[in-house]
Amino acid sequence: MRRRTATLKRCVAAAMADILRQGSAPISARGNQMGLTTVRQTRRQHVRSLTLAMAMIASAAWSRASPAQVRDVAPLPPLAQRLPAVPSVVSTFAGSDGPGRKGGTIEMLVGSERETRVMTLLGYARLVAFGTDLALRPDILESYTVEEGRRFTFRLRPGHRWSDGHPFTAEDFRFWWEDVANNRDLNPNGPSVEMLVEGRPPVFDVVDDRTVRFTWHAPNPYFLEAQARALPLFIYRPAHYLRQFHARYAEPAALQAAMKRFQVQDWMRLHHRLDQMYVNDNPDMPSLLAWIPKTRLPSMRLIFERNPYYHRIDAQGVQLPYIDRVILNVVSPSVIPLKAGTGEAGLQAIYLRFDNYTYLKKGSKNFPFEVYLWETGTGSELALYPNFNHVDPVLRALFRDVRFRRALSLAIDREEINEAVFLGLARPSNNTVRPDSALYRPEYGEKWTTFDPQHANRLLDDIGLTRRGRDIRRLPNGRPLELIVEMAGDTKEQTDILNLIASTWRQVGIKMVYRNHARDLFRKRVFAGQTMIAVWAGVENAMPTSNSSPREFVPATQGDLQWPQWGLYRESNGKAGEPSDLPEVQRLIDLLGKWERATGEADQRAVWHELLAAHADQQFTIGVIAGSRQPIVVSRRLRNVPRTGIYSWHPGAYFGIYRPDTFWLQDAAPSKP
Repeated sequence: MRRRTATLKRCVAAAMADILRQGSAPISARGNQMGLTTVRQTRRQHVRSLTLAMAMIASAAWSRASPAQVRDVAPLPPLAQRLPAVPSVVSTFAGSDGPGRKGGTIEMLVGSERETRVMTLLGYARLVAFGTDLALRPDILESYTVEEGRRFTFRLRPGHRWSDGHPFTAEDFRFWWEDVANNRDLNPNGPSVEMLVEGRPPVFDVVDDRTVRFTWHAPNPYFLEAQARALPLFIYRPAHYLRQFHARYAEPAALQAAMKRFQVQDWMRLHHRLDQMYVNDNPDMPSLLAWIPKTRLPSMRLIFERNPYYHRIDAQGVQLPYIDRVILNVVSPSVIPLKAGTGEAGLQAIYLRFDNYTYLKKGSKNFPFEVYLWETGTGSELALYPNFNHVDPVLRALFRDVRFRRALSLAIDREEINEAVFLGLARPSNNTVRPDSALYRPEYGEKWTTFDPQHANRLLDDIGLTRRGRDIRRLPNGRPLELIVEMAGDTKEQTDILNLIASTWRQVGIKMVYRNHARDLFRKRVFAGQTMIAVWAGVENAMPTSNSSPREFVPATQGDLQWPQWGLYRESNGKAGEPSDLPEVQRLIDLLGKWERATGEADQRAVWHELLAAHADQQFTIGVIAGSRQPIVVSRRLRNVPRTGIYSWHPGAYFGIYRPDTFWLQDAAPSKP
């Protein structure tokens, strides 16, 4: 081990010397831009090598650390003392290979050590959780009740404990509500929007040690679903851990010492740094998830181990998760498809695209893995967002004209795109809900999507966009009708789709070019009204039920790419942005208010159908293709992973909805109960 560490140290010294040499290297005589780029790229490569070597030295030092340097692990109590008195019993398995056996390790590939949040999705455990039927059921909670849509009573499982063995109680909810959400030092803006109805917070009550209640003056239809999201509204915290970093509870001297240790200037930054429920990168913070972090950053190998106090068991009484350990290996994102194709991942989807499928399938013939193709869960693989708030009054008027948006849609040959880019495996569609949604109607997906350049030409003529022969049409002010489509982070699939759209738009006299920007610049340009048409994925929740939030279909936030100023106006309660002045859009806003006030499912469903019909007819956004395929690499030893599924952020948390805690490894060495 000493010899290996010495070798690594020599590598570090060599890398440092190379970096210093590159720092003084002359700029290429062929031009400053080219030479400087070369030097920067070379230096970045050496910095990466240096970082990796230093991480390996740290790892080697850790591996030979004495027992006193490694945190002592106390013997665990028997299983009966670690489980809640009323555990959650899992009796169905998404892959039909259950129940399984305990033991083993799976490895996954990530592009950054900051992607520890992957484990918050893989270990999908929420107060209430979506099932594969999209129904909400108690999960961490033993039960809950909702009265009049405004009074929510949550009942905790008796004997449930955090991953460190400390009881999980109503105090963890009280601490969050009083000392985090409503602490003006930690949260100057107060509780999140899901906790407010007409700007008013709920009354919070601790009924007993296992029961809490939130009561609003009017229905809050967002609250329950917010608990089940991929990024949930965490309304509890491990109070026994976080009090030591909170000014209300900690001794001043101890708090100052912690601030010095973590190199932060005030206790608020200290608390924010360690309160990482979603990011999931703090090994000291107790958790309720299936696997808990064991690695301190920085590291190129992130280890998560099973939570010994986890609340789920199978019907045979075996505590989940079955798999003992999940390891996230940090590599360059560009090589993840290559490594996945040589068997270096036991389960992999992130950073894989459909155009990797052929390579991955070939790799599966030589390495022990399979490649499944799941459907993507967004409303459209790629959608076009005309900017209703563009700064140019001529373009703004054009994008607000429904005839123009319909013409753009009719001039897209979706069948050609499906065959050329997705091998015919996807389906032409508007940006709307999926066919397996209970709210779907065929006209929502099909209206104005048939390729019909003649009809598109008639609509463009009616608007007054003149054309001579096969020339580019002219705007009312005489300028050529040239549309610039902007995106953030282009992929081969995106550029292939846009090239095909540009070709068919050119047939109706519209010139289209596309540009790629860094994400921050992309959003700034959209918000400033400088982007004509933005490219992004379609609606996030394409599998809604009647009680799902329809905010994606209504101006709600500045992040709405087609109407950022109208969204900002509503997000800020009129303090910024602009009020909508388009009657068709104002109707959407009115419908959202109607849905929020509804107390019955039938009323909510009626609102949903009117919203979806309006979007199909008005083409507020222009969908292209839905149901494209996401490659999933699965080790042949890994069981209970379904061969077909929906790969969706919400609802679903990608793998999460299929309960990865029930995935298990064939031939794994059995672990302790």
